[in-house]
Amino acid sequence: MTEDYRSAVAFVTGAASGIGAAVTTMLLERGAAVIASDLSEKGLAFHVDRYGDRVFPVRVDVSDEGSIEAGLAAGVDRFGRLDRAFNIAGVSKGAMIVDLPVEQWDFNVNVVLRGVFLSVKHEARIMRENGGGAIVNMSSLNAHVPMHTGAAYASAKAGVEMFTKNAALELADDGIRLNAILPGLIDTPLTQRRLTNGPLMEHWLTRIPLHRPGLPEEVAQAALFLAGSEASYITGTSLVVDGGWEITGYPDLRPFS
Repeated sequence: MTEDYRSAVAFVTGAASGIGAAVTTMLLERGAAVIASDLSEKGLAFHVDRYGDRVFPVRVDVSDEGSIEAGLAAGVDRFGRLDRAFNIAGVSKGAMIVDLPVEQWDFNVNVVLRGVFLSVKHEARIMRENGGGAIVNMSSLNAHVPMHTGAAYASAKAGVEMFTKNAALELADDGIRLNAILPGLIDTPLTQRRLTNGPLMEHWLTRIPLHRPGLPEEVAQAALFLAGSEASYITGTSLVVDGGWEITGYPDLRPFS
């Protein structure tokens, strides 16, 4: 059975591209109203042009608490409530640890981990007033598998996974479920630099048992499952969506950096 979202109001961060855009589109195709947030107003306009007033676009910087609080408040004022939230916004800027500027470390952590914390904080405040809801946070396979040049990103994504478990524990009494998704290599704007590197991909795809990158829609399917009624007894867990990559390990990226 496919979850029916026709009665749902959802909030999505990172809605303008990649996995966030796929989640937003899938929610809209299943009938939800969506508060779509991102820094890219142009990317958000695509959803509005296609789905009209079922999309409420808000420009949000997830590392800024006031920005998230204001964006959510405006969206809830528009649609009246909040039932589901998908915290997808992320970045990845890497360097070897001995060369990693502290500003770059902070940039990764502020968007990836702080952004999820602030989003959940304000989403949960609204949901608990309406009897509960469900939240999905986007972690990464790198929460489990380290990579060269990825210390800041992987550490932040590992933090997202543990934060999700902690939030699930604290918010269960408010009727709010939280789960994390850990994608592997997905064909998004964030990964194009690597996907178009032929020698790297030849090396990389030998590590993925399904021998291909995933699609944003495949991650979106998992996200909507975890946020839906079919997952009503699932909270505080992680779903790895990686084509089997975790069972083989990470390639050495240094020759391709």
